[in-house]
Amino acid sequence: MRKLILLMSISLDGFVSGPEGDVNWIFSGDREAIAWKVDQLRNAGLLVMGSRSFQAMAPFWPTATTAFAPPMNQVPKAVFSKQGKAILEPATKVLSEAQAGQLQPGAESWAQAQVASGDLAPEMARLKAVDGKPIIALGGASFARSLVALNLVDEYVLMVHPIALGTGEPIFSDLPGPRPLTLVDSRPFPLGALAQIYRPT
Repeated sequence: MRKLILLMSISLDGFVSGPEGDVNWIFSGDREAIAWKVDQLRNAGLLVMGSRSFQAMAPFWPTATTAFAPPMNQVPKAVFSKQGKAILEPATKVLSEAQAGQLQPGAESWAQAQVASGDLAPEMARLKAVDGKPIIALGGASFARSLVALNLVDEYVLMVHPIALGTGEPIFSDLPGPRPLTLVDSRPFPLGALAQIYRPT
């Protein structure tokens, strides 16, 4: 059985995006922190996300050239969506309309994503039952909140950024009660970001 890792960037005051969904602060600054996060993605056997995140990412990553593009394209995907296979249409469209040479290696993985349309807990149990490298959940915020609330996360990998947003989207707001966590690793980066890895106690 493989574990589910929630990989999220988070502000000092506990938000994973600004009130309007702003996440530009996640991609700015520290090259060492970015390289570390890319390595985490490379270690995944499957990337999972909610439907809104998939709809935002699927048209972008197949032609992207940032440091995150290789693992984001090459690691297999699963999307949680009640839409069924219709959720894959934006990815299929990008692949069909891309000019020669635009598509990055592995871009087809977006159109080939598994679609999990059932209830979250049993669908995640099905994905975790397969042997292999860890599953990494990327979000968005509401999807992450559901994973956390249902206690499905085996490891939290949080990149804490040196920024306070004041308001925004949290991921720990729907807990039914306190959730004790054990810190298993911590790594600071030169420009102030801090990688914190926790496991449920």
